[in-house]
This record gives sequence, structure tokens and C-alpha cells, in this order.
Amino acid sequence: MAKIIFNQQIDDGIYYIEIAGKYRGSMGQFYMLRGWATSHPLLNRPFSIFDLNDHSISFIYKVVGEGTQLLSKLRKNNDLELFGPYGNGFPLVEGKIALVGGGMGIAPLYLAARELMTYSPTNEVHIYLGFKENAILTDLFEAVSHKLIVDTGGYISEIVNVNSYDYVFACGPQDMEMALMQQKNSENTHIFFSVERRMGCGIGACLACTCKTSAGNKLTCKDGPVFPGEVLLFE
Repeated sequence: MAKIIFNQQIDDGIYYIEIAGKYRGSMGQFYMLRGWATSHPLLNRPFSIFDLNDHSISFIYKVVGEGTQLLSKLRKNNDLELFGPYGNGFPLVEGKIALVGGGMGIAPLYLAARELMTYSPTNEVHIYLGFKENAILTDLFEAVSHKLIVDTGGYISEIVNVNSYDYVFACGPQDMEMALMQQKNSENTHIFFSVERRMGCGIGACLACTCKTSAGNKLTCKDGPVFPGEVLLFE
């Protein structure tokens, strides 16, 4: 069991939760959270690591069903369980890097920005965040980026010049990911996506989070959630 430091609503139906303790993890990995003692809902809920330090771990989530509704009711010093870290994250790279997030797809990108800046002081990290309505947590992103561009109500993929970067790390709706891949015409640009799928177990046992790749079906939780863009087959 772990103790909640805060579980704050930051927008309509969107929460930012910080949990006390020393945890492992890297950019793009995720944890499974459980904030209820009953057997229903049966499954834990997966969340990308938003931030991580020596005394806590944090996540952002949107209330979309019974599990996240129960999580949103938790308060400071309440207990919850978390399991992880799971999955394969973004690679540690050097160069000019764009982080592109659409909606709740911003979740894995804050830790990514911090890790990339720490990994190499020569890294140039630009962050692009797209929202349907209200922008969230932009002050945190601004503090760790060489450039922050925020778009509300449009398509953030139309603002990013993919081919001007060595690496693009992205997470968001599939339409956004497809648009970024369609832009790519430079062999010097490498794109990685954190794929969003429904997950049941987080360890590849339930086979619920299959995604299609050029090498056959893969499990998002075990083989991903981060995949090179060129191997993904978009539906």
C-alpha cells in the first residue's frame, strides 16, 4: 500500500495524483493503479508515469469509467496499490528532439523532457501540446523545455515540422500519429510513439492490448507501449 500526497482536479474530469514513496521507472513506462478494496472493478488501471523523483511518483488521468471514478474520490493520506514499472519506454537519445502530445497523450512527455535534458546537456528539446479545449500543466512543461508550443482547438500535428528534428517522441490520438508519420520524408528523423490501448493485466497475459505492426501483432503492454513509428500499422 502507498499513501497519496495529493489527488487534485486540474480540469473537468482530469486529475493529477502524487503518491509517496521511492519508485523505479523511466520515460514512457507505466504503472497499474488500484484505489479500491473491493473485487469490483476487477482490473487495475494503467497510467503512464508523468513524473518521478526520490520521494514520489505522479500520474495524470481522466475519469472515463468506474475505476477512474473511484480513483478520483481518493484524498491525501488515503491508501492505494500500484504495480510496475511495466513496458518499454522511449530510448535515451541525443540531438534535436520534439515531444508531441495530444490531449491526455501529454502524460508520458513531462518525464521524457526531464530525462532527455538530464541525459545530455546538449539536447535541444521542443514540446508541442495540443488540447481540444483547456490546456493543462503547461507551466511545468515550459520550465523544462527550450521551446513550448501549445495549441487549443486545432491539430498540433500541423504545427510540427517533423523533418527538422532528429527524433520525435509522440503520444496521442491515432489520427495525430498518422499525420506525423505522413510528414516524414527524412531518413535522419526517427519517430517513436507511445501507443494507447486498453490494458487488462499490464504484463502480456490477457492479450487484450494487441496492436498491429509490420512484424505481426504485438502486445502494447509488453512489447510497447513505445514503438518505432515505421513498424506500426495504422487502422
